[in-house]
Amino acid sequence: MSQHCKRAALMDAADFGLLHYGQVDPLIHFLEERAKKSGAIRFNGTTVLLYLGGMLAIAACSLFSTLAVEKWGMPVLLDMSLIYLLFAIGMATWLGQRGQAVAAGIFATLAIALVPLAVFALQHVLGFWADAKNAEHYRDFHRWIDWRWMMMELSTLLIGALMLWRFRYSFLVMPIAVTLFYMGMDIVPALLMQGDIGLFSDAAWMLRKKITLVYGVLMLLLALTVDLRSRSETDYAFWLYVFGVMTFWGALSSLGNGALSGKLIYLATNLVLILIGAMLERRVFAVFGGIGVALVLGDLSWNLFKDSFAFVAMLTLLGFSLIVAGMLWSKYEHKICTQLRHMLPLSMQNVLVWRH
Repeated sequence: MSQHCKRAALMDAADFGLLHYGQVDPLIHFLEERAKKSGAIRFNGTTVLLYLGGMLAIAACSLFSTLAVEKWGMPVLLDMSLIYLLFAIGMATWLGQRGQAVAAGIFATLAIALVPLAVFALQHVLGFWADAKNAEHYRDFHRWIDWRWMMMELSTLLIGALMLWRFRYSFLVMPIAVTLFYMGMDIVPALLMQGDIGLFSDAAWMLRKKITLVYGVLMLLLALTVDLRSRSETDYAFWLYVFGVMTFWGALSSLGNGALSGKLIYLATNLVLILIGAMLERRVFAVFGGIGVALVLGDLSWNLFKDSFAFVAMLTLLGFSLIVAGMLWSKYEHKICTQLRHMLPLSMQNVLVWRH
């Protein structure tokens, strides 16, 4: 809520005699300071610029490492990545002490993102990647799947947990969630090495999809656990929900074989995602569930009315139906969400009411 909206609401309360007019400005100041200390995210122009700058700095790590290796070699990359990491931690501490929670969280996140880079350089210096075909540059970490990346991922999770314990900013969960996703991908080659399955065979790709699906479910369960157990105003579960839904939904969408029964199961699963989103008041479930429902309905319309004007009519009708559904959902969202939450255990209802 902007400062103008807060002032208007408090002035209305003063008009009704609920507080004195002289209390309006002190209350606004108190709410602003409280929001800064809690690290609550307010998406205004400043916040967008801060996050954009942070994401660009994190993305620059891969380019920096490539240029550093080509110019100076791995030992220098190791030294520079450690200096950069310590600088990011120092900036996060300094900004946090001055109430700049968003900027401090971005620098702390940058520190976590630098951990795999430092470990990557250390592994090369120690000769662990001597026989690797796809690990000449750090950017390969984001492109190729290999079980040896797991040392970098485990180190990132460990440092990420320590940083989260120290700084307690919600954005720190983002690199941890990404690392968990990467780890799920890199476990597959380790499993394949124990069998006779080729790394790029159809069976291997199917195994990757299934493991990704399971990893998505586990990440969502972790997000739910964090969501229900957290008593902080900081939303630590947000990024876990985002990557959990992305991983689960992406793997589920890639498993279809075109059969009608599979499409109906996929449709039902996406409808369940929408209901879960309503129960937990997490819109990321509704977004991906809505996309899935639209994809299935569009595909069914195409197959039933292929090469005819009826397809255009059905697609138009489908579009208008989704618009009407969105309008009705917006009107009755609170009532629907309340009724759905009544289906949950009482203890979980109380936690969700407190959390949201």
